[in-house]
Amino acid sequence: MSKLDLANLPHTLRSVHTRPLFTMRLDVRPIISIGNTPGLNRRVGIVPAGEFEGERLSGQVLDGGNDWQVVRTDGSTTLDARLVLKTNDDALITMTYMGVRHGPADVMGSLERGEAVDASAYYFRTNPMFETADPRYDFLNRIVAVGIGHRLAGGPVYSIFELL
Repeated sequence: MSKLDLANLPHTLRSVHTRPLFTMRLDVRPIISIGNTPGLNRRVGIVPAGEFEGERLSGQVLDGGNDWQVVRTDGSTTLDARLVLKTNDDALITMTYMGVRHGPADVMGSLERGEAVDASAYYFRTNPMFETADPRYDFLNRIVAVGIGHRLAGGPVYSIFELL
């Protein structure tokens, strides 16, 4: 078995490069706590609205999105979100993402109470994927993105980047 030659990896395999896609703010209704179901603590966030803005696309988040969350025994929250975006030029785009949010217990407690917390005090990352039938935004069907989130009292704000 040969040993992987890390010193001679191609440049494209040595680091991650991104390009800003958009910043998004979501309104979220009060969390619906389903409770401790077998194996997990389930809750659901309903997204009635939001907005996104970037160099290549901007618009509104349509009513009806949701985020099915699991609060794990280690205090982390996993996300499983589904949204419909409507661009300013009327294209419809689905956005789905999985993610994780975690940090020190006191910081996470402050977030849960809707208190202001410095975004650098906790970890909040997502991996958005997109689908659209609109040819103007077809490039979204073939990219992988990453998101960095910050939870505010009324909902999260995300900076979304295309992985190059």
